[in-house]
Amino acid sequence: MNMKYITKVKANLSIYTKKKTSNILEGSYNSIYKGRSMNFEDLREYVVGDNVKDIDWKASARSNKILIKQYIAEKKHNILFILDSGKKMLADTRDLDSKKEVALMSIGTIGYLVDKHGDSISAIFKSRNSIKLFPFKTGIYNLEEILETYDKEIGAENDLDKLVNYVLKYIRRRMIIFIVTDIKGMSDISEETLRRLSLLHDVMFINISDAFMTGYNAFDVEQNCYIPDFILEDEKLKDIELKVKTEIYDEIKDRFKKYKIITTTINQQKDIVNDIFKLLERRKNANIY
Repeated sequence: MNMKYITKVKANLSIYTKKKTSNILEGSYNSIYKGRSMNFEDLREYVVGDNVKDIDWKASARSNKILIKQYIAEKKHNILFILDSGKKMLADTRDLDSKKEVALMSIGTIGYLVDKHGDSISAIFKSRNSIKLFPFKTGIYNLEEILETYDKEIGAENDLDKLVNYVLKYIRRRMIIFIVTDIKGMSDISEETLRRLSLLHDVMFINISDAFMTGYNAFDVEQNCYIPDFILEDEKLKDIELKVKTEIYDEIKDRFKKYKIITTTINQQKDIVNDIFKLLERRKNANIY
């Protein structure tokens, strides 16, 4: 299999690791689910971002280095990606990156961490003909297949609420769920669906931002036409658009807060690793488990 998508993910991660240690990002993912069901594995040198509670002070005194305990989780996790494949995912982000590319790289980055942890990955999204559900598997080839298939199917008609309810009805296992969508997708999921989902699973949202319809040469992918110049150049409309989007997102965050659902917004590809790191840190500090 041509590892086109995984190669891009690894390249993006390598840029990040030139600035910061990869242990910070990987440690954030691993530490989210640490608890008493952990087996001691080894010692390694402390890096910024590690939990000070894991420092082995006796070993540190002997070696003159700050050493922390590494653990192996006794229980592996089932990670499900619920993916928005609607036409709006063919548009641009607020910073004019491709929403599709940002979504693919975000899924790939999380999936790469999941694979290194040994967890099983599945994904579900609406294809042009049906609902596409991948079985839970480990391994990087499974992730590559998910990314390749999702890339081909983006542009289908999509109802995220129905997709989440399909998951609730047919997948009978405890899962960590990442939902990749945008503001409209988050708004479309009903209060009752969110409540049921959060009762059964650990849920995080990745919001891929939308381009503004004012201020530049904008194309409406759903209507398949360019936005007229008189709209693009209207400063009042620009202010109204910003205000409305901010109010909608604040309302969504308040709704999510009731169910302890964590979310992050990604505007461009170069921010993906940092934004995912922040998402995992917020999840780790939420003390849901």
